[in-house]
Amino acid sequence: MRGALFGRAQSPAVRRGAVAALASAALLLSAACSGDGDGGASGGPAGSPTASGSASAAAPSRSADLPPEKGSAKVVSTLTEDLRSPWGLAALPGGDLLVSSRDEGTIHRIDGESGKQTLLGSVPGAAPAGEGGLLGLAVPSTFGADQLVYAYVTTASDNRIVRMSYDEQRPAGRQLGAPDTVLRGIPKGRIHNGGRIAFGPDKMLYAGTGEAGDTELSQDKESLAGKILRMTPDGEPVHGNPEADSVVYSYGHRNVQGLAWDAEKRLWAAEFGQNTWDELNLIEPGGNYGWPEVEGEGGEEGFIDPVAQWKTSEASPSGIAYAEGSIWMAGLRGERLWRIPLSGEKAGEPLADPQAFLEGEHGRLRTVVSAGSDRLWLVTSNTDGRGTTKPGDDRVLQVEVE
Repeated sequence: MRGALFGRAQSPAVRRGAVAALASAALLLSAACSGDGDGGASGGPAGSPTASGSASAAAPSRSADLPPEKGSAKVVSTLTEDLRSPWGLAALPGGDLLVSSRDEGTIHRIDGESGKQTLLGSVPGAAPAGEGGLLGLAVPSTFGADQLVYAYVTTASDNRIVRMSYDEQRPAGRQLGAPDTVLRGIPKGRIHNGGRIAFGPDKMLYAGTGEAGDTELSQDKESLAGKILRMTPDGEPVHGNPEADSVVYSYGHRNVQGLAWDAEKRLWAAEFGQNTWDELNLIEPGGNYGWPEVEGEGGEEGFIDPVAQWKTSEASPSGIAYAEGSIWMAGLRGERLWRIPLSGEKAGEPLADPQAFLEGEHGRLRTVVSAGSDRLWLVTSNTDGRGTTKPGDDRVLQVEVE
């Protein structure tokens, strides 16, 4: 538990709320999973989203390098629209974007100025079904030299990570080379496929996976399900991983779809709860984040508590990004963008309570990516079969934040 690991006391009120939430969660474990936070119960216990412990009590003295306790977020433009089931988003050198379609299995390039869409091609072997399909995208820092694009894809037999060469000089629709498998054997399901991939500051490849509906896999360190994985760009275990021969970096996760690093190169992850608490976690190598034994903050020895938690009706988080001293978290069922200002302390306590923006204005929000300085790219997700579709859906929005 975080109190034991980082010496932070938990107030009786927080403990009572956590115990009550866990009791409720235990009664619901046999219920249908919520999948993307939409198909289960209508929400957890009443109350606002909470930071673990007291943010106001833990906040350090104000300094010039800390973000303001209250921020802002404003959509300043629509870059492009009429996307179909967009999921992954990755920035190219120069400012253009790549976006994946979960259900169509295609990748498009989006001009970062005009929003013009160019079809790169389809990813062979993608088998979209339920929450699976063509999911996360990642571009390594070596892209200028090797022109490789990485993708997390659901196939007929598993989830896997592949990479493809990209040649923009070829005709539209034929610009992707044959996929080369980087890592295979991640369990798949109609729900909880995870799917976010990203290159870290260490130039290693990270992936968030789900437990594919089999909750016991999250605690099984021999399984790739319900984990955060860390590997070389070739899919091999990395020196410094908890186990020398394993790509498993942390475990006890339910369904990780958000990965981001802050200015201190700390890894953050967002994941779906079942019916009670969604989570934002600060990731430690070898850390056990509790699922299915704990949902949200449990204060139990051996498990790391989330830094912040939300009712599933208010979040159901997918992508996250770091900008202007805060983690920004896209909510699907919650249909809002959450800001979590960071204190900079090693334990990762928020500087202040999470703050919501854009509530209900653009529907479901799937992915958020830093656009540099005070800007974010934000992807809506209303054409995935669970949203209310409006003319022009889905979109990539540019958001100005503080």
